[in-house]
Amino acid sequence: MINKKAIVIGCGIAGLATAIRLSAKGYNVDVYEKNSYPGGKLSHFERDGFQFDAGPSLFTQPEQVTELFRLCGEKSETYFTYTRAQIACKYFFESGKIVNAYANVDEFADEMATKLGEDKNQVLKYLETAKSTYYNIGQLFLDYPVNKILKLPFDKIYKALTSSKFSFLFSSLSDYNHSQFKNPETVQIFNRFATYNGSNPYKAPAMLSMIPHLEQNEGTFYPFGGMISITNALYLLALKQNINFVFNSKVTSINLENKKAKSITVHNTEIPADIIVSNMDVYYTYKHLLNDAVKAKNILRQERSSSAIIFYWGMNKSFQQLELHNIFFSADYKKEFEAIFEKMELGDDPTIYINITSKMEDNQAPKGCENWFVMVNAPHDKGQNWDEFRSKCRTNVISKLNRILKTDIAKHIQTEDFLDPATIDTKTSSYTGSLYGTSSNSKFAAFLRHPNQSRNVDNLYFVGGSVHPGGGIPLCLRSAKIVSELIP
Repeated sequence: MINKKAIVIGCGIAGLATAIRLSAKGYNVDVYEKNSYPGGKLSHFERDGFQFDAGPSLFTQPEQVTELFRLCGEKSETYFTYTRAQIACKYFFESGKIVNAYANVDEFADEMATKLGEDKNQVLKYLETAKSTYYNIGQLFLDYPVNKILKLPFDKIYKALTSSKFSFLFSSLSDYNHSQFKNPETVQIFNRFATYNGSNPYKAPAMLSMIPHLEQNEGTFYPFGGMISITNALYLLALKQNINFVFNSKVTSINLENKKAKSITVHNTEIPADIIVSNMDVYYTYKHLLNDAVKAKNILRQERSSSAIIFYWGMNKSFQQLELHNIFFSADYKKEFEAIFEKMELGDDPTIYINITSKMEDNQAPKGCENWFVMVNAPHDKGQNWDEFRSKCRTNVISKLNRILKTDIAKHIQTEDFLDPATIDTKTSSYTGSLYGTSSNSKFAAFLRHPNQSRNVDNLYFVGGSVHPGGGIPLCLRSAKIVSELIP
């Protein structure tokens, strides 16, 4: 038994997982959260009988969650269950083409051949390369601290280097995809995976071509009860591990002594700890908790990731042509990303993502209705007029959906709420509303993400989407594992 005290600041998914892992190591763990609920972005609300997951809507690599239950000697199925989606995503193009990304890889390749004229074997080869890149290179980066990767055994480094392609670092994802496929619409499908970490496919490195492996080879999953069931399951597991949660308690400082993190301040009270882990956005951690304006400013030298405008629509109709995950592509994808990253505005023809959990469970919406999570990529907050942007976005989204689905969307919206970059910042303390902290719009961006352990302060660690290895549920859970292994 270690019998030491660890404090986790922030109860996002990475904070929850870190607390569980440290408790399993023998630490007494307290988690301080400014909100009244756990989960951070992975939260939920109900409106007029419609259930809405407020944040992440894509569930991949469920083993990253179930591992936490095994670690604690618990059966994950006692806490939550899930199923694999038969169609990973349904794609709609302005040309009228509709492509089903079937969970079965052969069926997906057949669909790409039939609908988009691609060579089936080339699609399979692309996905096999994505798989190889993920296992030989991706996992090396995702499972180890940045500063320790070069200290790994030679055989691991050698295998990664020999598996890599020159183009993975020195070509953009879009250029690489153009070299692999003949149909621009196919390229658009595989370009969109850059948005998984808030990046621009026309600038982000081709190394991101490994991301489709997660969705098309390993599969997308639906947790019964919606995404909030992941938060609820981990919270219950944490309570069973005797982890202490203190909600409605904003941490105002991390206190140092002789270059060591010694305590935090909450409600004007100083609370000591042997280990402090910040699950707060790393910029805000330096700016507000450590009062280190210089380091905070250095973090902003890296380009921020994209954000989003989200509409939560309770629809009084069922749309048979839609699936759990749906994407309606812009007619000019490059122009859309230029607007987001260069002009810091929204394009007039946005790509629209719609998630509908009532497709998987009837109890997610009233009978005959659907709960729509409608998301459009947006720039991070730099003081834009978000009321104006949101109004324009809503008009453009409805117009596009009316055109493609051949119906009047507006008249079916029974209840409505929204989230934009400014409110994302306010609710989740994600600086400027950037969903993934920094983007991967340069070939070395991944290696420049903030490490999980402080270089200058002992006993201080960082976890979550704004630090290594990145944002999204699987990476946040990996971040927690890295931190727990760094802590003695």
